[in-house]
Amino acid sequence: MTDTQVTDCIKHLKSGQVIPDVIPASSTFAPNIFFSVVWPSNGTEVKVPGSTVPRDATINEPRIRLLPTFVSNDEARYTLVMTDPDAPSRKDPKFGQWRHWIVSGLSLPTVSASSPQGEIIANSGLTITPYYPPEPPAGSGLHRYVFLLFKEPPEGVSIPDNAIERKAEPGSRSKWDAMKFAHQCKLKLVGVNFFETEVNAHV
Repeated sequence: MTDTQVTDCIKHLKSGQVIPDVIPASSTFAPNIFFSVVWPSNGTEVKVPGSTVPRDATINEPRIRLLPTFVSNDEARYTLVMTDPDAPSRKDPKFGQWRHWIVSGLSLPTVSASSPQGEIIANSGLTITPYYPPEPPAGSGLHRYVFLLFKEPPEGVSIPDNAIERKAEPGSRSKWDAMKFAHQCKLKLVGVNFFETEVNAHV
């Protein structure tokens, strides 16, 4: 990774107001893992943070694609979170954040420079919150769907059976806080990407 990659990522997060709406402005976050978000079933891929994609392309559970030059720590595990801070709308986010997806215990392989397209990571971890596709209300404008990749502590992540993160029904997913969850689980933020979509959105 380069200083330019880091600078560009932070710039996109600030221009899209992911910083401070999801990641606090006081955070010292600097990405050291870069990934795109991929829907293999239809070929949609979010390479540039903040890209707009058609909502219909996001129905199936996505994958992440690690960019080249990532060097794996075989013992490290990661948690992936998808959250929407704009529920029910960006102008009135009274139900945000809305928790869309959590997978823990992911292992990430090394991606060499000889793999210019990167490598898609199978979701082989433990699903904590099942994937719920974007469903922005009609007329609510563009919503941001933020993917946060966290490095887990050496002892891993232990989430109680009665934790809100294990509840899948829509009514239990609102008014959540990804960074508060990360703090409780001793997770370290290492990578971020996000896209925007709305009903009948077009690229």
